[in-house]
This record gives sequence, structure tokens and C-alpha cells, in this order.
Amino acid sequence: MYTATTIAALRERLASWRRTGERIALVPTMGNLHAGHLQLVEAARKRADRVVVSIFVNPTQFGEGEDYASYPRTLAEDTRKLCARSTDLLFSPQPAEVYPEGSKTVVEVRELNRILCGRFRPVHFNGVTTVVSKLLNMVQPDVALFGEKDFQQLLVIRRMVADLDIPVEIVGVPTVREADGLAMSSRNDYLSVAERLIAPSLYRSLRAAKQLIEAGGRDFRQIEQQQLEALRQVGFNPDYFSIRRRSDLLLAEKQDVDLVILAAAWLGKARLIDNVQLKAG
Repeated sequence: MYTATTIAALRERLASWRRTGERIALVPTMGNLHAGHLQLVEAARKRADRVVVSIFVNPTQFGEGEDYASYPRTLAEDTRKLCARSTDLLFSPQPAEVYPEGSKTVVEVRELNRILCGRFRPVHFNGVTTVVSKLLNMVQPDVALFGEKDFQQLLVIRRMVADLDIPVEIVGVPTVREADGLAMSSRNDYLSVAERLIAPSLYRSLRAAKQLIEAGGRDFRQIEQQQLEALRQVGFNPDYFSIRRRSDLLLAEKQDVDLVILAAAWLGKARLIDNVQLKAG
């Protein structure tokens, strides 16, 4: 596996692959890789000749008081895992390489960036879209892969790519879960032993709401309130529990069929997010 820390070195290696017509996939990450990330790498291998993984803890998507400084950085172990899966190139730049002095441009996807997680993390999605647009420009991949656990992020990126005419296929990869249903996340490391036992209740609440809808329930706002209360009772401090249209994340109404149920909740120091998708009726 080749490792590049500068854009110049990255582009030099990519150019050699393009000259021979090889298809390139990008998997953007912030490192501290777990099985969910590695599933993205494996999915990328099936779609391309060459797989590029970026590891960059992006400062612009963290708000004041969030965990940028403490976010786990495990580059040596991540490198070992990527080598074991025959990754072709690891791009691990420093912040000054991605945001040189004088950088002023921010990429914003309006409306989608202000709901759900965007309401509680107001700078987050502008940071995500800015860094992803930069990575897509740096690598110019044929395909880029993102986890469906961050469903809102996936839709925001798809909207950005469509609006800016970026010639890349965006692929969503299903959420990878622990045996008890907890969605894999780097922030799961923040959970205490006691909190880890409670954490799967987030997925159980999502599944309970899904089952109610599949059984014919159409009072979506009542279902949301029931599950918010259920989460509070087991120890969560929820930010939201919301039933939305899958296509655009507008609030779901009784006539809507393609749905996604999304939730974000604090458990101790960890903010957990998850979702389930379904067809109603």
C-alpha cells in the first residue's frame, strides 16, 4: 500500500493509474477504523480496480466544545488494517495540506444542512460538504462510498454532487452492526461498560417504530413521541427521533411510502446516531 500525505504525491500516483484506464474508488474516513469502515473498503474493491482510503480528522465539521481534540487517532493500527485488505493508497494529510493558510471557501447544501443533526450541530454539514468536495477534487474518483448509518450525510453529499455536477458515483453501503444491534461507530469507544449495555436500545426503538408503521400505524408524530419517551426511560438524552421521507428528509405524512426513521441521542459522553429504512403499507 502506498501512503501519500500531500496532494502532489496523491495526484502523481493517481495519474499513473489513469494512464492505464483503471477505475478508482474513494473511501473517505476520519480513521479509528472498525468493521463498518472495512466493509466500505471491501465494497469499493468490488467496484473499482484501485481503492483509495483517506484518513483525515476534519476540523471544520466539529463545533465549539465538540470532540475534535479528543477524537481517537489510530493511524498505525488503521494502516495495518488497510494493508491487510489490499488497499492501494492511503491518503493521510495534515490540516494545513487540506486547508492552506488563507482558505475562505465553504460549500453549503442549504436546507438539508439545517435539519435533524444539522439543527444540533450547526457547522457540521458545511464542514462535511467542504472537505468531501475537496477530497473528490483531489482524487477525482469514479466512485465514492459512504455508510448509510450517516443517512443524512449521504443525502447531503448526493445533493452536493448533483448540484455541482461532480462526475462521481456516490454509493451508500448498509450499516454494519454489533451482534446486539448497535451500529458500529468510532464514538462507541466513549461508552462506559454500563452505557454499552444500554446503547442497543437506540436500534430497538427504531425497529419498534418500524414495526408499528409496517403494521399500519400512520400517526407518525405520536410514534415519534412514544419512542423519545422510551429512550429517555432507559437513560438516553435524545436530540431527535424523526420519521422522514427517504428521498428528501421532509417530515413524513400519512400518504408517504418510502420512509427512513432517524434518531440521535446522547448516552454519557457519546452521541449516537442510527436509522432504519422501510416501505410503509
